[in-house]
Amino acid sequence: MNVVTGLRHASVILSRTPSRWIGHATTMAAGKVDPAILEALALDPQTTKITSHGGSGFASTFKLSSNVDGKEKNYFVKTGTGQDSELMFKGEHASLNAIHSAVPNLCPKSHANGVFSENPNRFFMVTDFLELGSSHPGGSGQSFAQKLAKLHTTPAPVPEGFDKPMFGFPETTCCGSSPQDNSWKASWADFYANNRLRAILKQGVTSNGSDSELSRAVEKTASVVVPRLIGDDHIKGVYPVVVHGDLWSGNHGRGRIAGQGGVEEVVFDPSAVYGHSEYELGIMRMFGGFGSSFWKEYESLVPKAEPKEEWEDRVALYELYHHLNHWALFGGGYRSGAMGIMKKLNAKYG
Repeated sequence: MNVVTGLRHASVILSRTPSRWIGHATTMAAGKVDPAILEALALDPQTTKITSHGGSGFASTFKLSSNVDGKEKNYFVKTGTGQDSELMFKGEHASLNAIHSAVPNLCPKSHANGVFSENPNRFFMVTDFLELGSSHPGGSGQSFAQKLAKLHTTPAPVPEGFDKPMFGFPETTCCGSSPQDNSWKASWADFYANNRLRAILKQGVTSNGSDSELSRAVEKTASVVVPRLIGDDHIKGVYPVVVHGDLWSGNHGRGRIAGQGGVEEVVFDPSAVYGHSEYELGIMRMFGGFGSSFWKEYESLVPKAEPKEEWEDRVALYELYHHLNHWALFGGGYRSGAMGIMKKLNAKYG
């Protein structure tokens, strides 16, 4: 991800990341590439160099350049210290590759993540280099709505140990810096109530202290509204697909991936899960930035689930998680947003 991406991340992550992440960034001397990175990518140290590139609130970011098959190839590298970085990089690595497997020209591929050879408390992730802002010709010409629709209609793979696709994800992922338990569930309503709403409430109480009013509202929403709106015997046609999980407008752009082809509609910084496609729309609506033409085209490709008349309420229910997550991370005004959604839904369906 080029300097435009890095600078964008610098402002975005600082605004959405709690202070415990600030200061985790580390430095790596220009030209000094840890042997673990070289080994993971099978690169020649004599032709490989690394330079500081962009910035982030929780990680150091670099451009790695090497000679592969006689041609220059660039990679994007994130590094960080501590178990938080290890957890986040594992989740982002798996998330990018789940999206890339379904729609290869929608995001960079992640090539490796792991621990430094020279520092066991330092971790890395290496992805394709993404040139945001590129105007290079020769792209696919696919719209963002077309790509997202393909992502949201590609059935999830069958996880190891199961005989059918499940709701969840093989790795813990982080939305902001909040770890998300993605343990497999056969029921989407079960997953959303327990792995998202009740789980993020617990994290928020740990961060901000007990809040009996909010806790009662979340419990009523999880136990009554969730089965009423997205229960297995109510909503029609829900099956697990790859969901980016943190798709606000700051994680979408136009760029050239890995120096190949032309400019494409791209996404990055995912927090993926195999879930209901409409779950994606909650955060997209919360922060805006996606115009009416996008929504019209997307709906023509991915029709609203039945019952369609409850679509607005389902999207509000999915938006609720992100209000609660932001309350858990930052406290303050996000609590009122969460309460507003729950009061409306509980009054209508409770």
